[in-house]
Amino acid sequence: MTFEELNLNTPLRNAIEDLGFTKPTPIQEQSFNVIGSGKDVVGIAQTGTGKTFAYGLPILKNLPFSKQDNPRVLVLVPTRELVVQVVEEFEKIAKYINVRILGVYGGTNINTQKQAVAQGLDIIVATPGRLYDLAVSRTLQLKSIQKLVIDEVDVMLDLGFRHQLLNIFDILPERRQNIMFSATMTKDVDELITDFFINPERISIAVSGTPLENIKQERYNAPNFYTKVNLVNHLLEDRDTYSKVLIFVAYKRMADRLFEQLEASYYGESCVIHSNKTQNYRLRSINQFEQGDNRILIATDVMARGLDIDSISHVINFDTPEYPENYMHRIGRTGRAEKEGHAFVFTTENELEAIENIEELMQMKVPVLELPEAVEISTELIEEERPQLKEHYNPLKRNKDEDAPGPAFHEKKDKNKKENLGGKYQREIAKKYKKPKTRGDKNYNKRNKKRR
Repeated sequence: MTFEELNLNTPLRNAIEDLGFTKPTPIQEQSFNVIGSGKDVVGIAQTGTGKTFAYGLPILKNLPFSKQDNPRVLVLVPTRELVVQVVEEFEKIAKYINVRILGVYGGTNINTQKQAVAQGLDIIVATPGRLYDLAVSRTLQLKSIQKLVIDEVDVMLDLGFRHQLLNIFDILPERRQNIMFSATMTKDVDELITDFFINPERISIAVSGTPLENIKQERYNAPNFYTKVNLVNHLLEDRDTYSKVLIFVAYKRMADRLFEQLEASYYGESCVIHSNKTQNYRLRSINQFEQGDNRILIATDVMARGLDIDSISHVINFDTPEYPENYMHRIGRTGRAEKEGHAFVFTTENELEAIENIEELMQMKVPVLELPEAVEISTELIEEERPQLKEHYNPLKRNKDEDAPGPAFHEKKDKNKKENLGGKYQREIAKKYKKPKTRGDKNYNKRNKKRR
């Protein structure tokens, strides 16, 4: 099938021709008419198969011109970078359509975004947190939302957005079309569909967790961090083959640590991105990598979520991800748009269980390669790799009970040594002074005299 057979209107057809696309991907072909019908849709397809256009084209085709200020289409995505990308994709296919599109996300001035919202819009692309902030402040009215798109929903739930998603569902109109796209189907995603979707049409291009066939996967067993660094340095020496390399690591500290190591060998060729970096720094790193100014990009899983960067030659999993779904998202950054891709995964002895879970999800084994002879096997360990010494018995170390603070035994001050005599005290005072000590005592004495 070609795009002409999808019965696109002239503005959309012209935009697609400008982009040089002639043939829709399977997910685009199968979801176009279903989304256009207004039914709830759940789409499962491997990352890199054009899911943004799969929902963007039918939405724009059926979105009439309007001058109203409140948005009619809401697209929720998990990360700031994905907001920017989805807005850019919408703007490409809406080139000849009079439609107002805005992206909002955290980490930037909310007042600037409030001003942009107040000018009116048709489509809003947002991260859940910032969208909810704008809605609660009543700057953004969601009462006109007709279509809700949740992109990379499994990632949102992994990142802890479930509570925010439920809050957003509560303030959206009940009568709306729900559209969800994901590369993997998890138990949490299935529960979300059951609770909020109405008899959705399921479009599954591949079994959840199936990797693209055009991505070649290989694995190296490496004992520790510094051996992995030596292996990366060895691979990157071939600049022609490894022309655009995306390296994934487990966490932010590891990203900075690896960046320092690679800068020593390939100064000015690498950049790093993780959630502690400012938004401008993150976007600048992506742009430099995309334009070829840097051929190496080191990233945490924040980059594995749907970002589309052309012609990534290799994806290197410096750490074997704990969750198999994350591995699928990572390797999906290469081999996009039916191009050939290549992915490596480095595995230590402690990560063997993780790679077994990944292979079980994919229903295939990742071939293991021997470490090249030129790669030095290091014996130096980083802090996280060093064994934790546990002292079973130390006569000089006190027990926890001994360390705990005990009761405070000290002499009371003289003023605190007085005996509390209760009612008897009042009688003793009356005898001593022959008159009431307080007004209450005075009244008490008057009553007693009358009784006598």
